Amino acid sequence: MTDSTKASDLPSHAHERLQQMRGGGGHKKLFTSDLTVNEFLLVKEAGFEPAGLVVGTSIYHIGFKQANWSKNEEMVVLSQAMYHARELAMERMEEEAAELGADGIVGVRLKAKHMDWNSDLAEFVAIGTAVYKSDGKGAEWRVKGKPFTSDLSGQDFWTLLRAGYRPVGLVMGNCVYHVAHQNFGQWFKNIGQNVEMTNFTQALYDARELAMERMQHEAEAVGSEGIVGVNIHEGRYGWSSHVIEFFVIGTGIVPITADHKLPTPQLVLSLND
Repeated sequence: MTDSTKASDLPSHAHERLQQMRGGGGHKKLFTSDLTVNEFLLVKEAGFEPAGLVVGTSIYHIGFKQANWSKNEEMVVLSQAMYHARELAMERMEEEAAELGADGIVGVRLKAKHMDWNSDLAEFVAIGTAVYKSDGKGAEWRVKGKPFTSDLSGQDFWTLLRAGYRPVGLVMGNCVYHVAHQNFGQWFKNIGQNVEMTNFTQALYDARELAMERMQHEAEAVGSEGIVGVNIHEGRYGWSSHVIEFFVIGTGIVPITADHKLPTPQLVLSLND
């Protein structure tokens, strides 16, 4: 993967919005959040306060690489572009959180979509709720001076902390891969047969493994003991039908206590219709 370049400064309106939320310019302090009511209350119960909804974005031009029609291979140019664009969006989201004085970001979501007016352009958006430690002792929760990031829900965040662990960062890996076409002889031989398509199997297997390996490398870089909530996403984004991206994401965690006791499950009866 390529090294990330420094994210550009936030737009002036972003600075104004963030300053108003902190109570600057004669405004009353106000937070925004995409947390549900239950998530909001559990985040507070965990000892954190929401600082505000934070967003990062990057519209990125995706380069081109000619695929070998009959070869399974990674499309390195596309892999690097998709990774770097997400990283830029994440950095700008973290920059907004830092301006709010946050210690972390919970409920992070990463979205990607290609622009209708140009298939070579894609928008990448990172969004989450910035939080800070209620007791003012949030410095130790930051990672290398930056707010921690996590895609865990408010409920999972609360449960994780209750069990003696904390998130250190959202970790991800990806791989854009070209799946080789069958030649006429292979296609003809398989007509009417129940047979594994080993070429396709190996290609998708390799692509997923590359994405997983890169996610694990990120987790090691931030000192994670493990990764929870891992999700594997598949996408094509208007490329050739034989080009697919595997994107893997999860939350790296570390222990905060030597003794990990899970809360006793409680029976909850819903009164909803």
